[in-house]
Amino acid sequence: MDVSVGQGPAGEKSPGLRCDSSPGVEEREPRGVSGRSPGGEEAEGQEERPGPGEREQAAAAGEGLWLRGCLDSAAGGGGAGPGGGGPGLSAETFQLLFDSDGRLVRESQFRKLIFKGGGLDPSIRKDAWKFLFGMYPCTSTTRERKAVALELYVRYKMMKCRWQSLMPSGTRMRVDETDTELYEAAFAYQQTGDICNLKGQEVDLSEEKSEQMTFIELQAKVFVDRQRINVHELHEAIRIIDKDVPRTERVLDYYQNEGVINLMVLRDILITFAAFHPDVSYAQGMNDLVSRFLEVLDSEVDAYWCCTFYFEKISYDFKEEGLIRKIRLEEQLLKELDSQLHAHLLRDDMNGLTFCHRWLLLGFQREFEHSDAIRLFEILSSHHLELNSLEAERARDSERMSHFQREVRNQSSSLLKAERESAPTTPASNTFQRLITLWEKKNCLQWSSNLR
Repeated sequence: MDVSVGQGPAGEKSPGLRCDSSPGVEEREPRGVSGRSPGGEEAEGQEERPGPGEREQAAAAGEGLWLRGCLDSAAGGGGAGPGGGGPGLSAETFQLLFDSDGRLVRESQFRKLIFKGGGLDPSIRKDAWKFLFGMYPCTSTTRERKAVALELYVRYKMMKCRWQSLMPSGTRMRVDETDTELYEAAFAYQQTGDICNLKGQEVDLSEEKSEQMTFIELQAKVFVDRQRINVHELHEAIRIIDKDVPRTERVLDYYQNEGVINLMVLRDILITFAAFHPDVSYAQGMNDLVSRFLEVLDSEVDAYWCCTFYFEKISYDFKEEGLIRKIRLEEQLLKELDSQLHAHLLRDDMNGLTFCHRWLLLGFQREFEHSDAIRLFEILSSHHLELNSLEAERARDSERMSHFQREVRNQSSSLLKAERESAPTTPASNTFQRLITLWEKKNCLQWSSNLR
């Protein structure tokens, strides 16, 4: 096993383990100079080089072997990759997905390993979720991600301060005084001084960043000032949030003892989202989803942006028409996969399937053990099957286009052959026919390169 040095997601250089069968690496027999073999024998003719299609197939085969090795390792109980470390995508394999500049260049393998390997190793979950849910683009370098983190930090802080300045009364959580623990936590949170204080930040706020900060703050201020906040609607959303936050899973270690103050952070994230997304605002169940992000990332800013990108994909499911559509799809799927159970539910007037909406909306958060529910949430969020469908469709389109190009070339060849046989052969006509042939081939080549 070779040892290479790569850039991890946090930016530090760390030893990355590279499998011997890693994609893109082929072992070839050594050859001497001028095409001679090591034994000194002259190579017969020129060495045949693989074409673009063959190279792509070889690379795909290498990726498949490497991925299969990672999955076999995970199935053996050692984590999804060499070195193991628990179920799911391991820390060592996660490092292999990055290039030397810190780009996650193997996004499809990243999602496939999460899907087939059973989630993520807990040690990398905090870093991996930022890619999984879109806070960081997979094409971003380590240096670029530091700039992104700073920009998102400033923007969120200004967004939070904006609604708090418009609604000072909204900063105080309405808590039932019988809930002594939460009442005291809410009071303590209120006394922290800076109402815009943020939890768990790791951004670079050094003096060297002062000029950059000035520009980012100006940019964030323009963005925030353009957003219109409906105070009346936000007041109603806060009323519902104050009822739902105390019902969040407080049995989790994250909310035990001094951690109960994290419920105040959860509340601030929910209100900020509702203030700047009036089309969605707040819907029941969001507190459980955001709680999951806050617990894993342990950062107010990171949790806000990750759940915001996630909500952008599923926001339709929180609306009435989205709920109805999802239930109908569930019923069709059940009828296709288990017609006997579907018939049983019909007999008992339970074909509406409204009882399973919470299962799918929250990713079975209340139905499984907490650690299993987190892993299931990662698997469902990997979107591996959807990406596979798109890739398969693109491959079919490419194959159809290649077939069409072959047909065009064959028809052109047949027509030229018929014209040559019927027309008198003179040097001028031969030259003209060659020019026509070259011109048609040029168009086909240009068309093929554009499609790639």
